[in-house]
Amino acid sequence: MKNINLPIFQKVSLIEKFNFYEYLSVMLDGGVTISETLDSVQTKIRNPFFKEKIREIQTYVSSWDSFSKSMKKVPQIFTSGEVSIIESWETTWKLSSSLANLSENLRKSHDLRSKIKAALTYPTIIFLFLILAIVIVLTYVIPAVSELFETSEVALPAATVALIATSNFVIYNWALLILFIATALVLFYGYKNTEKWRANLDFFLLSLPLVGKVYKNYLLASLSTNLGSLIASGVPVVKSLTLSAKSLDNVVYETHLMEVMQKVSWGQKIVDSMAEVDPNHHVFPLDFLQMLSVWEKTASLDSVTEKLTAQYTREVNYSLANLTKWIEPIAILIAGVFVLWFAFAIFGAILKVTQTVS
Repeated sequence: MKNINLPIFQKVSLIEKFNFYEYLSVMLDGGVTISETLDSVQTKIRNPFFKEKIREIQTYVSSWDSFSKSMKKVPQIFTSGEVSIIESWETTWKLSSSLANLSENLRKSHDLRSKIKAALTYPTIIFLFLILAIVIVLTYVIPAVSELFETSEVALPAATVALIATSNFVIYNWALLILFIATALVLFYGYKNTEKWRANLDFFLLSLPLVGKVYKNYLLASLSTNLGSLIASGVPVVKSLTLSAKSLDNVVYETHLMEVMQKVSWGQKIVDSMAEVDPNHHVFPLDFLQMLSVWEKTASLDSVTEKLTAQYTREVNYSLANLTKWIEPIAILIAGVFVLWFAFAIFGAILKVTQTVS
């Protein structure tokens, strides 16, 4: 049976990648050659697409290409940052160390993403059930109740008329609603990769009251990890800034970091450049710059970036806890507004009919 070649199946998860790097590191430490290690690791991988790409890398390595050069030939799997780290460590004959560091950094990124996804699952379920409850009320409850008022020939209150009109619109135009939602999703996914749309969306996400703080702290934790790994591996500072900017997948941070890179290439310090391109500290907080300045003064990069990553990981956890704490009151408020509308509409109509009959 042939492998399915749809794009959705041509992906490699972070778990698969950090397990791959960790296995390579252990095998190389044991004295096994890189070609033999790549041959052995294929038995551990279940992803057909990933396994196929590893076979390609093994072919390149067997043709006397370096491991980093072979990785460049499969850009669908490995990022430029990962290749640069391995390329730098290859010159010092410490490939197994770079693979171990890569595995650990990817594991941290995966753990952080998993925490964010797990924390956002609960509020997402709440809002989905809330929307489902409102749809059920509008499509089943309101039509049954409105039949009682149709034969009364009484002028109904405005709240009742609006509720019945909303119910009728949902019932008789559900196909248009589904088409509208589908069109909106297609347009969203179609335009989200354009530069202007991505910039607006990233700026909007960072500006949101609760979600923005989680997203910002996540980006700062990722930036600390990537920048520290690249510079510690011997990658030049200018190139490290460029690769870190692209790895964040955020136009706002990428734009600022590219400006920082330009200033650093002219001989300016990283912290001074960051403070200059972001004087109000919206993108690079003051405490982030203070910790980086310690590194520039003491050259203790590993400990500083590790502390920065730990600090902003804690900030992410705190922001997530704060976000989930506010989700329930917001959901209850939305449900309360709809319940009040429903109550005023129904009881107002019943009172109107009762008064007319009396």
